[in-house]
Amino acid sequence: GGAADAATVDITDEASVQQALVAAAARTGKLDGVVCTPAVNVRKPILKYSGDEFDRVVRVNLRGSFNVLRAAGQIMVPQRSGSIVLFSSIRSLVTEPGQSVYSMTKAGIVQLARTAATEWGDQGVRVNAVGPGVIETPLTAPIKAQPEWYQAYANKNPMKRWASADEMAGPTVFLLSDAASYVTGTILFADGGWLA
Repeated sequence: GGAADAATVDITDEASVQQALVAAAARTGKLDGVVCTPAVNVRKPILKYSGDEFDRVVRVNLRGSFNVLRAAGQIMVPQRSGSIVLFSSIRSLVTEPGQSVYSMTKAGIVQLARTAATEWGDQGVRVNAVGPGVIETPLTAPIKAQPEWYQAYANKNPMKRWASADEMAGPTVFLLSDAASYVTGTILFADGGWLA
């Protein structure tokens, strides 16, 4: 019963992001909500990280999220309404060997959300983050391929399992919706209790 459109967007390309969001707002007359989920990771110890690998992870995770946040804000602030949800991670608070740059970018995303929330809150725009725990996605496929590693991660949370990607929909929809009308500048962890 609904309607949907699709477009290819390179979140590392500022013009591509801006064009996509302006087009979406033009089709409907406004932009109510934006969710930014893309991320990449290179699992390596700090001393083995190359400059190109660092740049790639930062470019997608941090610069890409910044591009989406700013393009959405350029539309939502003048219309004086809207909700933006960026995807961070439990890695914004806890890390492990080989997660340096990924964790750094995920912590940075939280600070982006908090700063935008302080800048745009009085103009009716809310900005928050979702902090997933271990989720079965293409990004985590190398872990799933190693049963002992996969189970060790499952055992780190009280639910003793990984989440499916669709389990992130509920927290995201909540933050986008009017049910979260007084929620801004925060991160909602959906981690099966990992941080507990």
